[in-house]
Amino acid sequence: MVSHNFSKQKRLLEAKHFKRVFDSPDKKLSTSYILLLVCKNDLDHPRLGLVIGKKSVKLAVQRNRLKRQIREVFRLNQHLIDSYDVVVVARRGLAEVENNELHDQFIKFWKRLSVKNSTNSENGG
Repeated sequence: MVSHNFSKQKRLLEAKHFKRVFDSPDKKLSTSYILLLVCKNDLDHPRLGLVIGKKSVKLAVQRNRLKRQIREVFRLNQHLIDSYDVVVVARRGLAEVENNELHDQFIKFWKRLSVKNSTNSENGG
């Protein structure tokens, strides 16, 4: 059975983990308002880190809404993602995105990660 929890083990919490993803990402996925940095980890589950700064999203209410939405989409779809550390970086304009559009965009991101992952493993890498 697929686990849909989002415990501390599935979060990037320490600066050194964020630094590793920022310094040497294996993949980068982006739109005009989101940047995803992805790095393989040695665990048996994916981990999520969020970077939503005041420069990108001015109001705390909006930053909190975005964090909640992104965490929820990750929680429900983590089974699509292999053992990756994923850092989501917000860009200007993300605050104006509706929840359903944000949800759809992250579903596309997770599917792209799983497709690329299965393609890479078939090709030996």
